[in-house]
Amino acid sequence: MYKRNAQGWSKHIDFMVLDVIVLQLCFIISFYIRHQYWVYSRHEYRTLGILLFIADFFVIVLNNSLHDVIKRGYAREAFELIKHTVYVLLIVLIYFFTSQLGDVYSRFTLGLTFVFYVLFGYGARVLWKTILHHMSFKRERNNMLVVVTAENAEKILTSLLSDKQAGYEIKGVVIIENTNLKSVCGIPVVSDMKNAAQYIAKEWIDSVYIDGPVNDKKVVKLMDACAVMAVPTHYHVPYMSRSGVKRFSEKIGGTTVLTTAINYATPVQALMKRVFDIVAGIIGSIAALLIMAVIGPIIKIQSPGPILFKQERIGKNGKHIKIYKIRSMRMDAEEMKKDLMDQNRVKDGLMFKMDFDPRIIGNKILPDGTKKTGIGEFIRRTSLDEFPQFFNVLGGSMSTVGTRPPTIDEYENYHFHHRARMAVKPGITGMWQVSGRSEITDFEEVVRLDTEYIANWSIGLDLRILFKTVGVLFTRKGAM
Repeated sequence: MYKRNAQGWSKHIDFMVLDVIVLQLCFIISFYIRHQYWVYSRHEYRTLGILLFIADFFVIVLNNSLHDVIKRGYAREAFELIKHTVYVLLIVLIYFFTSQLGDVYSRFTLGLTFVFYVLFGYGARVLWKTILHHMSFKRERNNMLVVVTAENAEKILTSLLSDKQAGYEIKGVVIIENTNLKSVCGIPVVSDMKNAAQYIAKEWIDSVYIDGPVNDKKVVKLMDACAVMAVPTHYHVPYMSRSGVKRFSEKIGGTTVLTTAINYATPVQALMKRVFDIVAGIIGSIAALLIMAVIGPIIKIQSPGPILFKQERIGKNGKHIKIYKIRSMRMDAEEMKKDLMDQNRVKDGLMFKMDFDPRIIGNKILPDGTKKTGIGEFIRRTSLDEFPQFFNVLGGSMSTVGTRPPTIDEYENYHFHHRARMAVKPGITGMWQVSGRSEITDFEEVVRLDTEYIANWSIGLDLRILFKTVGVLFTRKGAM
């Protein structure tokens, strides 16, 4: 799922929070200098503090006071901050006039508050911009493939590369026409149009920037392939022929593009999901440690080896991640899997499920044909083995709710439309897990449910899936 660039005031919510905090601190300090005690111990000053917060917030939003804050020079920043301060002060004075409470408040405290606010607010903004400038070179970047005509290649690449605050890194270039070009502006030409979709499917590509003729069949075919794979595309010309995708315009490297994606999260939504994951990750990780302390010794006795099972899986947009689970299988489970493939309940082989898996610790078929289960089956049916994945959630490679991360051999057999389920971070639980996961033996149904989740994603949907997950765990319906 594509994380849309913030628009309007929400684009600089960090500066907004910083501004509000600085103004409140200036108010507290000014009051203490004048009266030598805590400002919010007096009712009327608590009211003034709330008013300052509301006024500051609304001036930022309605006046768009933080527009281009990153690009402002020192002089313009000072001017914009002073203008913002005047507007906030006017709101406070209007409140004093209409409420006739002006005589209740100290003019010295109010005046000193706004003097401090101009000085400290300016310093805070300049400092935060300096920090962001250094952080922009260290943050994880969106790996972008550029598809462009030979005629416009240098112009487009120059524009894209000139954006120093860009959240993307250009992975390679594809020239729409047949050409002998090996690189453009130092960026390698990695494929031709015929093989571009295959390159996107196999490489770590987060999004595709396209600048080409709208009626070019090769361009349309590539955009269709990207839509099927749920790879966001940024295109100069509005691409309106395909349904089932979200469209919005934004700025990429100084150019205006129409972006299509299966869905997108606003910065506020992405922040809420991450905060929730951190809280859930902390709680889940503590639970995982307690579960390991109780079950770990039993596993060691029945199947010597490590308690934790670590496996390389495929995460968002094809990134390789290592997930952690409580080991419920024998140490030679992967070798045994090759000999058991003919018993796989998932007919196309893109997932592996068995009715009675002999690789699970404690599973045995007795001489009389009776099937005996042990600690491994208990761990799997109660989903206790999944708890160490909260370590992954806390680390950011997984989310609490998402799609099941496939193994490398499963992912290598994916078709284009299967890749759509990898457009979000993998999750501990998800849509298909709460839809009777052991009963679903058709991988296409899994893909349909995961794609439906991504297309309709919201914080509310995540919460509904979590509630359903609790029900599945208690009833053990669909667990395997």
